[in-house]
Amino acid sequence: MRVLLVEDDDRLAAALTTALSRHGHEVVRAALAVDALRLAGGVGFVLLDLTLPDMDGLDVLRRLRRSSAVPLIVVTARVEEREVLRGLRSGADDYLVKPFRTAELMARMEAVLRRGTRPLPVRDEVVTVGDVRIDLDARQVHVAGAQITLTRREFDVLALLARSPGVVRSREEILDEVWGDPLLSASRSLDVHVAGLRAKTGRPGLVETLRGTGYRLGSTA
Repeated sequence: MRVLLVEDDDRLAAALTTALSRHGHEVVRAALAVDALRLAGGVGFVLLDLTLPDMDGLDVLRRLRRSSAVPLIVVTARVEEREVLRGLRSGADDYLVKPFRTAELMARMEAVLRRGTRPLPVRDEVVTVGDVRIDLDARQVHVAGAQITLTRREFDVLALLARSPGVVRSREEILDEVWGDPLLSASRSLDVHVAGLRAKTGRPGLVETLRGTGYRLGSTA
């Protein structure tokens, strides 16, 4: 199997390459996120470190999952439960914390392969709610045909809700995905951005608040 190893530590990358090769795998190594995204289309498995010099590994994972269902295990030194949950929620098939034994890595790879390739999520590139048109790829929002200018985070909040219409996203989940820190739930940052979305679109019901739960994409009323 052709395995993409995304690891910026040369010594660890060399050791893993040797171990994988002994098990019959062909290893392609990337030390940068930009190279990982370029090479991922031609491999059968990805081992992804989260600490990369040019981009956070979770961002790499999310970008990869928009177009690929390749089996993937996060291999990282991040041990916090929050990081594990973020990795799995972002699309990792498994999460392995360094240091680990080679035998455990091989066993986990085999387990992921036995489960089979996950189906690629079917996502509309454009989500329409009433007269609001949300173009997820172009990062544009039109209301009644007129383009609305949003800040980066305002759009990211709206896009997160629009990718799963009807699904309630908790405050912690939104803050984790958009701000990278669920502890910001104690602040008013999210409320300010939601208020901005409602005001700029002129559609107060576009982002629906469920008290004590979170937010979801609503209507344009």
